[in-house]
Amino acid sequence: MANNIVDSLKQSLNKGFIDKNVVHEGNLNPKILINNKNQNVLTTILNELNKCNTFYISVAFITESGLASIKSALYDLNKKGISGKLITSNYLGFNTPKMYKELLKLNNVEVRLTDIEGFHAKGYIFDHDNYSSMIIGSSNLTSTAMKVNYEHNVLLSTHKNGDLIHNVRYQFEELWDNSIPLDEKWIEDYELSFSPKLYKNLFEINSEQNTLLNKFNKTNEIKPNIMQEEALMSLRQLRESGEHKGLVISATGTGKTILCALDVRNYKPTKFLFIVHNESILKKARQEFIKVFPHENPQEFGLYTGTHKEQEAKYVFATIQSLSRNDNYKNFKKDAFDYIVFDEAHRTDAKTYQIIFNYFNPDFMLGMTATPERTDDGNIFKLFDNNIAYEIRLPKALESKILCPFHYYGVTDYVHNGIESDDFTDLKDLTSEERVSHIVEKANYYGFSGDTLRGLIFVSRKEEAIEIAEMLTARNIPSKSLIGSDSPNKRMKVTNELINGEINYIVTVNLFNEGIDIPEVNQILMLRGTQSSIIFIQQLGRGLRKSSEKEYVTIIDFIGNYKNNYLIPIALSDNQSQNKNAYREFLSNPNKIEGISTINFEEIAKKKIYDSIDNAKLNSVKIIIDAYKTVEERIGHTPMLMDYIEQNSIDPQVILSKFSSYHEFLKKYKYTQMELSDDATKNLCFLSREISPGLKNSDYLVLEYIINKGQIGEEIYDELNYLNNEDINTSLKILTLEYFGQAEHARYGSPIITKNGNKYSLSASFKKHLADMQYQLYVDDLISLAKYYNEKFQNSGNDLILYNQYSRLDFLKLVNWRNDEKNMSNNIYGYRVLDDHIPVFITYKKSEDIEDNIKYEDHFISQDELAWVSRANASLKSNEIQDIINHKEKNKKVYIFVKKSDAEGRLHYYLGEAEYIQGTAKEEIRDIGDRVVTMNFTMKTSIRDDIYRYIVEE
Repeated sequence: MANNIVDSLKQSLNKGFIDKNVVHEGNLNPKILINNKNQNVLTTILNELNKCNTFYISVAFITESGLASIKSALYDLNKKGISGKLITSNYLGFNTPKMYKELLKLNNVEVRLTDIEGFHAKGYIFDHDNYSSMIIGSSNLTSTAMKVNYEHNVLLSTHKNGDLIHNVRYQFEELWDNSIPLDEKWIEDYELSFSPKLYKNLFEINSEQNTLLNKFNKTNEIKPNIMQEEALMSLRQLRESGEHKGLVISATGTGKTILCALDVRNYKPTKFLFIVHNESILKKARQEFIKVFPHENPQEFGLYTGTHKEQEAKYVFATIQSLSRNDNYKNFKKDAFDYIVFDEAHRTDAKTYQIIFNYFNPDFMLGMTATPERTDDGNIFKLFDNNIAYEIRLPKALESKILCPFHYYGVTDYVHNGIESDDFTDLKDLTSEERVSHIVEKANYYGFSGDTLRGLIFVSRKEEAIEIAEMLTARNIPSKSLIGSDSPNKRMKVTNELINGEINYIVTVNLFNEGIDIPEVNQILMLRGTQSSIIFIQQLGRGLRKSSEKEYVTIIDFIGNYKNNYLIPIALSDNQSQNKNAYREFLSNPNKIEGISTINFEEIAKKKIYDSIDNAKLNSVKIIIDAYKTVEERIGHTPMLMDYIEQNSIDPQVILSKFSSYHEFLKKYKYTQMELSDDATKNLCFLSREISPGLKNSDYLVLEYIINKGQIGEEIYDELNYLNNEDINTSLKILTLEYFGQAEHARYGSPIITKNGNKYSLSASFKKHLADMQYQLYVDDLISLAKYYNEKFQNSGNDLILYNQYSRLDFLKLVNWRNDEKNMSNNIYGYRVLDDHIPVFITYKKSEDIEDNIKYEDHFISQDELAWVSRANASLKSNEIQDIINHKEKNKKVYIFVKKSDAEGRLHYYLGEAEYIQGTAKEEIRDIGDRVVTMNFTMKTSIRDDIYRYIVEE
């Protein structure tokens, strides 16, 4: 290993400092670290922390939010017994006393303070087994420096005996020896001289926390932000196209009321009506409208509630209860209002709403909601004529900086005597003293932004809410529960107590899922299993409103042994694809999320989510039908497969993994009456299975060409000269079914393309199928799907793409293997020498129920080196092993494909090419008595950190 590190360092230094054209993608290459959409400094810091043996940090400036970004990683290191040192200062009075208090919570970080004049260091050192890495540059330990600011940092790696690391560490230790330990007494003294005003003015930490209501121009008139301008234009275009209804879908806290007011201001109605179910929301909406209309008399904004009936006002703000009670709505003419808004529009299919909805006849009706997807049978989209004027989902809102940033922590729930919390845990265990202590410990460690804790706690049942609140109060953490049976007055009173800092927590079940705004909330604890991604986002969203009282909100999700844990990455990624690999990839690298927000999982909690993903049936008929209904409701007609893509819904390949074709699904569940012949059905199965995944662009390009021409010959190579001839030939074999064996011929029916000499043409039967317009739509849809996937995953080409997932058959197609044996993909097994290609397929974590003689102990020694074991009864003298050992001399390429376990199905991550390490091959007799050959490979490209960790970690 040590020699390999030296060799890798030499190659890395050669590429980084001498010759940029050297082909070496080692993990130790010098790198510049910047922040943009594809990468950020934080990810590299977390990667280095996750694999280090110890660490040293020297930074002048630290914010609470910056520290919050690495707390989860530091917690996991502490569990492994790994510690580090940190040096900082009070230079320019930037670091806050509260931040220093947060540093004292880190059990495995020894902190010292330097008083050296002009201390402005930004350095991070990470020691590994035989080498060290260091990040030196412009990034302090602040969330903006690590995720969004324009920064320049360099990542360098050096052998543990190198002069550079020796000098850097010497400088650190010298500074360390001349610094003082951080303790509570020092913080108390610092608080006396600290000036929060200087802190804010110098670095404008709160510059992004201004609410939309503070963005006035010189005339005191609110101006729309970029996102609102887009929405306003869309609403205007909707009306110009003759539509009279529209729906705005806007994540909680994104200012949809302001957006609505801006559109009303543009529209200039003669009389306007705003309807919502809650009087407190109504009054806030009225106030926001008044601020958008500074030149209007405030008396023109009237309330229509139980106690106010200001129906003569130009702008009327009414509760649905007041309008419907005693038929009060009839006090207005049907055409009294030319613009009506329904806030919380997902309620509009309720009976009381429907009466009002159908009574009035405005020129334009706008619905606003954060959650249009209903958990019941309601169809909000149809009510608004399927006109989605604008949609602001969580990632887009975070990118536009109109929400408060958040730090999410997935932590492990309390484990009692080896028993974890699950969906059936008794109340006495949910409210045990030990569990409450665990909750308090986590809440304290991960902390909150601001001076006073104002938190919401979501639990699974009302009895739990009551007991948890009482137990927290007994621990001098004032808390109160709110449940559904509590009166509106009590809810308002308790909410005000939280806002005023009289209590620290409100504990509830789902009372605060929607409709309640408490911008001051700075911590949310989730003490229940996730039942739906919609509810998860609703509850997380309770803390996303901006407030001058906080820089960010802390979300702590206590993850037990819940079967629905897989919903967590679905919600956080806003990815409804039901594609397991997409969720695994998100978990392995969640901090691609926009802005300074971060998503963190403690290792044990992350494993629970991985296990839940493995066990979940994400291609169940129920999930597919639910997705169908949702998309059908949104677009107002039977969706095609591409509609699921466009509506951010289920991945069509999930549907096609369950059914032989989309038509089979539609027919089976009576969403279509179309009858197809057996051959037409089988042809759709072929296109669905072999063409729609978009593995090779030549497949659909050749198919389209033949469909358009009817018949082609040798001219196809000239006409499609941007394609490789071998790719065209492989695609022709696939389309004529020459590539497949008897089983596939039986499954796919007669070929859609026939060959006659050197001519290729549409088969007579397929041409007949295409004459049916609906069948043509099916085929066009599958071709469009193939184009989409090929562009997204294959870079619009036909090459193996690093870290994509492939099956054995995928590999054969991409390298244009002639596949004379027809079932070659079944005969590759773990490896096979195929002319110039040697694919190696590895299941890293072997199943316990497989035979001992195929439990090969392949494993990664590092991100650059693989220890590999041949199949049983191999010898060094066998032709196959000799081909592998001498692959370079024989011009053969070795390709490494790995999947973590059989739970991932037939797909393996492509980790790149590898080369045999001379002298490592040897024969061994295993415990079970059979002979194998072991050898080591060096990876041509160091395995990406997140993929490597995912594969090797238990």
